[in-house]
Amino acid sequence: MGAGMTNAIGAEPGIGSLAHANDPKLVRALTAAQLYYLQDLTMDAIARELHTSRSSVSRLISHARETGLVDIRIHSPLEKGAAIEKQIRDRFGVAAHVVPVGPDVSEVDRLERVSMTAARLISQFVDSNMAIGVAWGSTIGAISRHLPARDTHGTTVVQLNGAGNTQTSGIEYASEILLRFGQAFNARVQQFPVPAFFDDPATKQAMWRERSTRRVLGIQDRIDIAIFGLGSPLAEVPSRVYVGGYLEQADYRSLREDGAVGDVATVFFRADGTWKDIAMNARGTGPGIDRLRRVPRRVCVVSGTPKLPAVRGALAARVITDLVLDEELARHLVA
Repeated sequence: MGAGMTNAIGAEPGIGSLAHANDPKLVRALTAAQLYYLQDLTMDAIARELHTSRSSVSRLISHARETGLVDIRIHSPLEKGAAIEKQIRDRFGVAAHVVPVGPDVSEVDRLERVSMTAARLISQFVDSNMAIGVAWGSTIGAISRHLPARDTHGTTVVQLNGAGNTQTSGIEYASEILLRFGQAFNARVQQFPVPAFFDDPATKQAMWRERSTRRVLGIQDRIDIAIFGLGSPLAEVPSRVYVGGYLEQADYRSLREDGAVGDVATVFFRADGTWKDIAMNARGTGPGIDRLRRVPRRVCVVSGTPKLPAVRGALAARVITDLVLDEELARHLVA
């Protein structure tokens, strides 16, 4: 497997359960993974031992990775990312996870590669009886497509901010993301069926007094992990809140006047991390930054240097505990 590479096979909770023992494909995938990663057999040798084809062995090993049976980590003393991670930790007090991505990679591919790493990291953070807060968006949508299966029980996934606007309810888009999280962790899903922004702050205040809304807000207040990207009007892969019909010209003007540089779960903030007196936040349905700060683990996933101002603002707001970002953005952050 090469120097510095380690594997954890069958280490996820529940792998040895009776439910998995009754899944023939999973059992064969585990066997193939053990022969390949732990005994260094070639695929041809595994195919002969399992009385199958080489292509079938390749699919079984891929299945083992996708379902979380295999967890591969690379530890290299020569890795540049490790030094940058330490700089970010020392300077900003957050755990950084730098994803190596070349400077010539397109922003779409950059987002996908960062999302793949984030998905595997998040899977390690999640455990049974947890409540997971998820903010919808382009980045979280990409993460949801790469989540490895992790069999948990008593887990709840809750939507952090509303998704409706004047053009669509947003329910289909947000529910698809939540459904993928729920399927990955065998978790119960709780949607938040309110608009992303109310037209009138008074309407939001009235809605927040409703018992059905208070129930969802109560779940949000008990989450163990919050997972979110950062919105930015400057990103090459557009943040959905800025291109999905959520903001009108008057809203953009208001945000410029208030000095907003980005948003987390549709809560806008400035470069210095302040947010309370930004006018749009009185109408937004995302959790206030003070509420987010109370969550034990807050995972922010971001890619692309155009989002640098948003990253700096979010760090100034102290809303992040774990930051997953590409190497180029990380270098600019510590430059």
